[in-house]
Amino acid sequence: MVDPELVPQEGVGIPDALQRLWTPHRMAYIQGEGKPRGDTAAGCPFCGLVELDDADALIVARGKTVYAVLNLYPYNPGHLMVVPYRHVADYADLTAEETVELAEFTQHAMRVARRVSAPHGFNLGMNQGVVAGAGIAAHLHQHLVPRWGGDANFMPVIGHTKVLPQLLGQTRQMLADAWQD
Repeated sequence: MVDPELVPQEGVGIPDALQRLWTPHRMAYIQGEGKPRGDTAAGCPFCGLVELDDADALIVARGKTVYAVLNLYPYNPGHLMVVPYRHVADYADLTAEETVELAEFTQHAMRVARRVSAPHGFNLGMNQGVVAGAGIAAHLHQHLVPRWGGDANFMPVIGHTKVLPQLLGQTRQMLADAWQD
């Protein structure tokens, strides 16, 4: 494990005993960079991911009609999404085959997460439409968020920062390896 780079700075302020956890990569998310601007597949990040190498795209597993991919801005370690390949916005518009495989992938993802990281529970869900909280409303995706007792603390509530104990590439590899078992 590589220690974070510590850069001393001079400036205004009173020294205290606190350390600062900087997450500048989240600024892209806050500013909405890379979010599609329309309802078409052109420019849709979920449609584009499937053209990339699995490790680069953070894809854990691929099925016939859906795939599992880590969330680039996870709420918790192992936060993944099950996404249809087809660019479809509404759950009611899935085919029977897509609906079944989405459910089966979700169940399998839960089993894999339990095996590799022993969460105490899960949040599962889809946000249908922008008003319901969908960040990418034009392409349906189901979230699977592993949860542990005490995993919510002051950092996200007060500091608006989520501390994650593992890099996304490491999480993807661990889940992808266990997916086949």
